[in-house]
Amino acid sequence: MASEIPGAQRRKVQKKLLSPTIEPVADGVWVLRGGGPPKRTMNVYLLRDGDGFTAYDGGIHGMAPAIKEAARQLGGEVKRMVLGHAHEDHRGAAPDMGVPILCHPDERRDAERELSWDDDRGMDLTKLESPVMRFAIKRLLGIWDGGPVKIADTLSEGDEIAGFRVVPTPGHAPGQISLFRESDRLALVSDTLYTLDPAKVTTPYGGPRIPHPAFTPDRDAARDSILRIAALEPTAVWAGHADPVTGDCKAQLEHAAAATY
Repeated sequence: MASEIPGAQRRKVQKKLLSPTIEPVADGVWVLRGGGPPKRTMNVYLLRDGDGFTAYDGGIHGMAPAIKEAARQLGGEVKRMVLGHAHEDHRGAAPDMGVPILCHPDERRDAERELSWDDDRGMDLTKLESPVMRFAIKRLLGIWDGGPVKIADTLSEGDEIAGFRVVPTPGHAPGQISLFRESDRLALVSDTLYTLDPAKVTTPYGGPRIPHPAFTPDRDAARDSILRIAALEPTAVWAGHADPVTGDCKAQLEHAAAATY
């Protein structure tokens, strides 16, 4: 029983369960998975950038030490962080990174202010089918958030960073940006798509889908953004949560954009 485990040992076990893991994605790219257990679904990407790294997406509060340590283990330091968008679970570690933070101009307002689930971003948690998840998400957003972020600079369509091209993919958030690398057709897309269903208490993982309507105020724009990534004919698509899309990515993304749910 948990009560029979000494406090220090229990905390050590809990810390291990919650510690992010890191794995290679492609040449010069790694994913740091945080959150959980049972499955870590908060993805932060480290992109080799000269003698250091650019981090893409900010994960959740508490991940900053692991992001910095992962970069050190890979032979460098994080030089800057790019926010795919400014939702609480994507800016969470940013205030504690101590590096310049960048985002799209249309996302700067949300990045730099206090956030609440019921503010003017278009979130509607009543669209979550599960009352358990409606209750949980309200509280988790506050736990995940690290607070307002001072934005050092902005990125717009066509800008280059760490060998990737910036591709605007709004819908889930007005200033959401994806990154695409021509050399191997790798796409990092934040919440342009989901490979999980946050509406379920027991979360099923699977193919790509339009982000849930509870968190996506402009579903038409979200569909268009998925199609924009599909048109790039990527070889792999890594999202802000859970698992990548591999195989025939173009066909899978087109199918996801055509779905009526």
